[in-house]
Amino acid sequence: MASLHFCMECNNLLYPKADNRRTMLYACRMCQYEENVQNKCVYRNDLLTVTKEQVGVTTDLGSDPTLAHSNISCPRCGNEDAVFYQDQSKRKETRMILFFVCTKCNQSFTDPTLPTDSRPDID
Repeated sequence: MASLHFCMECNNLLYPKADNRRTMLYACRMCQYEENVQNKCVYRNDLLTVTKEQVGVTTDLGSDPTLAHSNISCPRCGNEDAVFYQDQSKRKETRMILFFVCTKCNQSFTDPTLPTDSRPDID
């Protein structure tokens, strides 16, 4: 687990640094203090910070010829043609959720057969 380290001499933040032998140290930028690194993890990216998928920018997706079409009914206008795409969030545990965009009114929606509690946020 990455954590902050502070200088024992001047209490400033220590930064990761490689010495001449290419070993990692924590070094102070204000004084000459250095300490050996026990844990070589300097950054941790937690992929589960996003709780739900969200619709991205959907402007003009209805006219995109590269997207697949579906005959799902639009909840706003009732049109039976929509393009669909999968969520592109960077998560460890990603479900296969399809987002639909109506080709007539550009309304974004998900599959109405999904349970309400597992539907992503659509604004």
